[in-house]
Amino acid sequence: MIRVLLADDHAIVREGLRALLSREPDLQVVAEAGDGREALRLAQETRPDVAALDLSMPLLNGLEAARQMASWDRGPRSILLTMHADTQYVLEAVRAGVRGYVLKKQAAADLVRAIREVAGGAVYLSPGISAAVVEAVRTPATPLQESLTPREREVLQLVAEGKTTKEIASILGVSIKTADAHRTHLMQKLDIHDVAGLTRYAIRQGLIEP
Repeated sequence: MIRVLLADDHAIVREGLRALLSREPDLQVVAEAGDGREALRLAQETRPDVAALDLSMPLLNGLEAARQMASWDRGPRSILLTMHADTQYVLEAVRAGVRGYVLKKQAAADLVRAIREVAGGAVYLSPGISAAVVEAVRTPATPLQESLTPREREVLQLVAEGKTTKEIASILGVSIKTADAHRTHLMQKLDIHDVAGLTRYAIRQGLIEP
């Protein structure tokens, strides 16, 4: 039995995916999450074999959640569900340790196969993004936010989502002073000194949706 965690901030999408997987006798959905941070917590509690993560989720996006899971000892293998077939997203996902990349428009046809292949140790890419992978190999791209640390990427997403420094401190489990220091350092590093500018940058980098 392959144990699966589903993470998407839209309940109706999770319901559809759960219904899809429930028809397969070898797949079991053991947990569902509505944001990336909840996905990390539930993954630690339930220890699934595979985590299917929506790319665009609040508080922590699917790519960053997958990056953290990949660093765990015997963590779940991750599959990213996304609308983006662009080279930069595919390449960054592979670098983050994502083992499966499934386009949402093909999820019904691809997800079951992706889960089985990823659980077995293989890498699965939706047919629609094969061209992007070939292009990435031919023309090495600059990784998204390559100059930012994982914590800075987390702070960037939270700032872009409109969270206050106090809220960011609570979400990250740090002091307000530390959260403010992260925010200040982020602005200095990117040379962007207002929230609107950070939000536009986060949208361009795919951390949040417009």
